[in-house]
Amino acid sequence: MVLSISSVVLLGIIVFLFFRKDGLKASHAVVCALFGFFMAGTAIAPSIKAGSASLASLLGGIKF
Repeated sequence: MVLSISSVVLLGIIVFLFFRKDGLKASHAVVCALFGFFMAGTAIAPSIKAGSASLASLLGGIKF
């Protein structure tokens, strides 16, 4: 659950930065949000979640 909340917050920040800096229109942000909600309800959602969890564990294992 922590990973999904963190990724949602991260993606929200990225969309906000695009909106403020790169001229992302509000309609584009709405489309991005709707795409995310619809993608979460598809059959590919478990694969995306597993891939993001794998990527997070890979990045978490990197020692500086």
